[in-house]
Amino acid sequence: MNTPESSLLGKPTAYVSQYEPSLLFPLPRATQRQSLGLSGKLPFMGADLWTSYELSWLNPKGKPQVALVRFVVPMESPCIVESKSVKLYFNSFSQSTFESAQAVQEAISKDIGRAVWSTPKGAQSEGSVSPNPPNTNVSVTLVGPEQFDSESIGALPGLSLDRLDVECTHYQPTASLLSADESQSVVTQTLTSNLLKSNCLVTGQPDWGSVQITYTGHPLNEEGLLKYLVSFRDHNEFHEHCVERIFVDIWTHCKPIKLSVYARYTRRGGVEINPFRTSFAQASPKLTRTGRQ
Repeated sequence: MNTPESSLLGKPTAYVSQYEPSLLFPLPRATQRQSLGLSGKLPFMGADLWTSYELSWLNPKGKPQVALVRFVVPMESPCIVESKSVKLYFNSFSQSTFESAQAVQEAISKDIGRAVWSTPKGAQSEGSVSPNPPNTNVSVTLVGPEQFDSESIGALPGLSLDRLDVECTHYQPTASLLSADESQSVVTQTLTSNLLKSNCLVTGQPDWGSVQITYTGHPLNEEGLLKYLVSFRDHNEFHEHCVERIFVDIWTHCKPIKLSVYARYTRRGGVEINPFRTSFAQASPKLTRTGRQ
């Protein structure tokens, strides 16, 4: 089974400039989910929303082409794909010739789909899939230079928790900080914070993020929620896993009727990952970059 320690994270790497799908490095989701006590039907649905800002290839005349690339990895996939391998994979397009942007888009959809829908060796039945699921492609969108000026930047909408003057003393995830006031009526509320920070599971490099929490339920203790989000500050875990941990902890300790958690992390190596988890069916969040992205 692939493990984070066996990936290229934190290791000197030669950059390949010819198209090479085998650079993509899948990692199983099951291990982390088991650590959260998740088995059987998961309490959430959603996806990991990726953007890469460093994609270039050659057209048939040898002229470089550039684009941003967005792709969506369903949370049902048995694997995530390690971010440094994604960077190396996209770099491998740089001296490769493709007939069209459509051909590039189709290659990315097929390659990343094959990686995230692969069945990890030794995986338990939980979350694993057959070796050849009916459709392994992922949704991919290329944003060409003619569309660059339409790219928007804005804050995550909601009431900012960062306005609160709190004393923070916990820097590892502390779910006991979470609570809801069951004496109050049920509300629907969206809360945000720019103070989310965790660290890469392997290298310890900082991952900076903003988070949006929308729920229907008894009012959450806002000070406790902010302290809880800050408590990820020294925690080592991948983006996708952090968001699932936040969801599960709020779901378990505060018992909302509905819940969604959406995080937008700043890019590293030209790649950003924005996981979204929700307890109810809804459209994916609007893909608006925050100011730090």
